[in-house]
Amino acid sequence: MTTLIVICVLALAVVVFVVSIYNKLVTLKNRFENAFSQIEVQLQRRYDLIPNLIETVKGYMKHERETLEAVIQARNQAAGSLKTASQNPGDAGAIAGLAGAEGLLGGALGRLFALSESYPDLKADKNMANLQEELSSTENKVAFSRQAFNDAVTNYNTYKQTFPPVLFSSAFGHAEDATLLEFESEKIADAPKVQF
Repeated sequence: MTTLIVICVLALAVVVFVVSIYNKLVTLKNRFENAFSQIEVQLQRRYDLIPNLIETVKGYMKHERETLEAVIQARNQAAGSLKTASQNPGDAGAIAGLAGAEGLLGGALGRLFALSESYPDLKADKNMANLQEELSSTENKVAFSRQAFNDAVTNYNTYKQTFPPVLFSSAFGHAEDATLLEFESEKIADAPKVQF
């Protein structure tokens, strides 16, 4: 009888232990997915500001249509990549696609801001100054959100790779490591330095 009780207690302890590993994996995965949603909010805010920026500079930069179109195209590509990545923030391909699209957008915005230096009236425009400030603030928020996401991904990956969770993670549907979000060009993480 005591042997049966000991076996039941040990079996219950193993079940509780395995359930706690499962719950911890789910909790950590939910944290990094939530952290990605914070990045999504900030990037969407930036994407929403870009059409206003284009409208502001369009009147001043009539001969720079190619640059304006490049910014719009890069913005649309980045928005599409964000949508794909938000459906599964643990997918390495989607995260890499977003990072690449953000690199292209950062480059296009950099060229736009560099060209805007040639237009003194544009530099003096109040709307342009306000948009520049909004974009700068948003860039800082993106960098902070990206750091929080990468921290959450690191915690998730570290936990699932340690012993004993590594024995159970694949069985619980946590086989693949989540991918850090690293932009190709760190210029995106820093706000563009343009003086108006």
